[in-house]
Amino acid sequence: MMMFKVGDSVTRISHGNDVIFKIEKIVDEVAYLKGVNVRLCADSNINDLILVTTKENSSDREFYEKLEKIRNFERSDYFYIPGKILHVDGDREYLNRCLEFYKKANVLAFGVYSPENQMALNIEKYLEDINPDIVVITGHDSLIKQNSKYFVDAVKVCRKYQKDYDKLIIIAGACQSEYDKLIKSGANFASSPKKINIHALDPAIIALSLSLCDKNKNVNLLELLEKTSNGKDGIGGVSTRGVMTMGYPR
Repeated sequence: MMMFKVGDSVTRISHGNDVIFKIEKIVDEVAYLKGVNVRLCADSNINDLILVTTKENSSDREFYEKLEKIRNFERSDYFYIPGKILHVDGDREYLNRCLEFYKKANVLAFGVYSPENQMALNIEKYLEDINPDIVVITGHDSLIKQNSKYFVDAVKVCRKYQKDYDKLIIIAGACQSEYDKLIKSGANFASSPKKINIHALDPAIIALSLSLCDKNKNVNLLELLEKTSNGKDGIGGVSTRGVMTMGYPR
């Protein structure tokens, strides 16, 4: 039997080795896993695992390659103020990756780590303190570890705080989240229409794109969703305006 240790990257034989996980802990021959690039937690008997070699953030590259296209706007005599982002995440590692992504694009973003079951309790204070244009509510979710109800509760608090969909854009959900419930509770964008896994940076690419879109323009919904790892199957949403302010002269 192969020996595994905490921190190893593995895949599950019974699931066709479809997702790369990192071992978080091992208890009584059961490994507790977290997706390296997808927002998914799982557990598995160690006999079902295969050790793999991977660079943890290698799939982030495709998202970074999109930054220049997203920031491709008129620079002559105009100046731009991107929308402010509040990102509340149930996973510290994913949160840091998203914050680095925003920083690379020179967009002001505030990150808060919060366990999913506490998000609704504290998020109004974050809204009052930061006054964001966009709020991201994400972490872990799946058919086994069901956190959709906590995301829904947090969305409801945000939408009660600001009822105008254009004044506060809400992006909510993680892997396999209850898309319909999140949209009905007031989210502009949510995962996952087809109950599939999403990439760790999928919520961030939506938030960043909206932050860098003129507030006087409607966002091309189909083009926006196609910037994510699985398009409309992974994240869906409603017609929305951008939140970036444009001024003249520089």
